[in-house]
Amino acid sequence: MIKWLANNRKMLGLIFTLASALASFVLSWVLFDAQETLLSVGERLYDCGIDVFGAFVCAALYFGSMRQEGNGAREFGILVVLASAGFLVNEFMFFTGLALGQKTLYFAFAMTSKLIDLVIVFFFYRYVRITLNFKGKLADWADKLIPILAVLQTLLLLSNIFFPLTFWVDESAVYHATNASAAEDVYLITASIITLILIIRSENPRTQKIAALTFIFLPLFNFLVTPGEFGNASNYGMIMMSLIIMYCLIFNYNNAKLVSTQTELDTAMTIQTGMLPSIPPTGETFELHASMNTAKEVGGDFYDCFMIDPDHLCIVIADVSGKGMPAALFMMRGTTVIKDHALTQHSTSEILTAANARLCENNDEGMFITAWIGILDTRTMTLQYTNAGHNYPVLLRQGSSCEPVEDVHGLFLAGLDFTDYRQSELALEPGDRLFLYTDGVTEAHDPENAQYGEERLNTVLERTRLAPGNEVLEGILKDMKDFTRDAPQFDDITMVVLTVK
Repeated sequence: MIKWLANNRKMLGLIFTLASALASFVLSWVLFDAQETLLSVGERLYDCGIDVFGAFVCAALYFGSMRQEGNGAREFGILVVLASAGFLVNEFMFFTGLALGQKTLYFAFAMTSKLIDLVIVFFFYRYVRITLNFKGKLADWADKLIPILAVLQTLLLLSNIFFPLTFWVDESAVYHATNASAAEDVYLITASIITLILIIRSENPRTQKIAALTFIFLPLFNFLVTPGEFGNASNYGMIMMSLIIMYCLIFNYNNAKLVSTQTELDTAMTIQTGMLPSIPPTGETFELHASMNTAKEVGGDFYDCFMIDPDHLCIVIADVSGKGMPAALFMMRGTTVIKDHALTQHSTSEILTAANARLCENNDEGMFITAWIGILDTRTMTLQYTNAGHNYPVLLRQGSSCEPVEDVHGLFLAGLDFTDYRQSELALEPGDRLFLYTDGVTEAHDPENAQYGEERLNTVLERTRLAPGNEVLEGILKDMKDFTRDAPQFDDITMVVLTVK
């Protein structure tokens, strides 16, 4: 159950906001239904109405924000949950004070409401800090100061349990502020001023700044109109209105940017896919099948299969460090460099030695590529190969179990420009199969974080020994899906199967 909650925080937030709305409605119904309490509710009818309406709006707003991703989405969801909790706590406060006359419970809910206010201010700062991407010394200084002030303010409020420093509740469950109640506003005012300055100084569009500023000015306006009266639920109503404005303006702006970015990623994916061999070459003595599944729209894995001349087949599989667009760009560079040298040099060691020297040039980001390259003489079925830090291929010979091909293992490409690579040879017989893959296969995780592993991979390869190459790939992908149980894919998955006829 705990793991489910950890993996479904958004659903838990939705359940909480819905439950808060329903509980607020029930408490208000009880207050309004009893004639003896209806008169005592009096001026709080307006507040109770805002509580109920606001709680339901928060549930709807949280549901709408569940599909939001990216910077600030988590903090925005927390803000909505806190506002929903504020409405519910206010409703409990009215109910225990007006209907039950319970001094202790009223005091407890009043204290809780004040603490929620503190947390709301903190997460509002975190939300605009992340969403508007504040930078500079002031932002770094605020990151340290605001949490300290929040802790001090919390201790100040909790001291009221032992001594009425800023407020107290009498025997009739009536709230009273002390002369020192203004101390409660120090944190609120300081955090608001700092956030205000950061918002104004940020380089974001004006609409985003205005949206964020409403969270400061709308509650402040309500605070001044109601002369700081504690327990007035319209203050949470102002917070809710600010959240709606921020959702409409900031998230809509971010969504527009995401759509533009997604279009660019789709174009990059089309270009990347176009660089892969659409139909791997086949001959009278061999068959080739390959597949690539990227963890993101674009990835850092690549493979290539092409005929150097009528009698020599070149096979390359590689994995670039990192993921996403940077890895994809370096992948495209690596593909071009390796193929250029493969078409001019028939030695795998010379190909990777020359490609490594080229890839080390202007590599300020420090990216690297693990690669395996093989050249198959289709007349003699002799395979020469070089491994540059890549996963060992798996060889299946007739009458033998799976065995890794691990004769030579050199340094990855783009590491040291003076690296020389060696090569080995392997004689293939009819019925033999060579399986090449990237670490996205064996390092795939299930929900419990266990890895797929080489042993399970070999089991599938043994089971599909006599199947065509395309069915081998399909069988591995299906077994990986069964193992991962729809856990997120964190790395690209690339496989190549060479079968000797």
